[in-house]
Amino acid sequence: MDRIRLGNMVFYTYHGVFAAEKELGQRLEVDVELHLNLSVPGASDDLDIAPNYIEVYTLVREIVEEREFNLLEAIAETVADAILAAHDLEAVVVRVRKPNPPVGGPVDFVEVEVIRRPKDLANTLKRMV
Repeated sequence: MDRIRLGNMVFYTYHGVFAAEKELGQRLEVDVELHLNLSVPGASDDLDIAPNYIEVYTLVREIVEEREFNLLEAIAETVADAILAAHDLEAVVVRVRKPNPPVGGPVDFVEVEVIRRPKDLANTLKRMV
């Protein structure tokens, strides 16, 4: 399966379960993989039929910087759902990392990864109705 990756998008955010995280903020890193057939855009070299990286980045930035979350899982799920709703993909992979998380000891990061397909988005929307 073909993939487009936007790796290590870095944002300063105010997410977390602790008051200090929400008050002082912290760095958050996001990776996105778009899974789709790239043979047509690759053969045609036509920007109009290829996924727009700027649109994907902007969508992720708006969710991560403008909304409020407690859990990395909720951020990843929201980003995946929004990307699937906006783009015709076979699947999307979203990784959300919190460097130096407050876990009571040394750890480089905590990371959540979700893999979603269009049918997953449809099921989520059904549960919300």
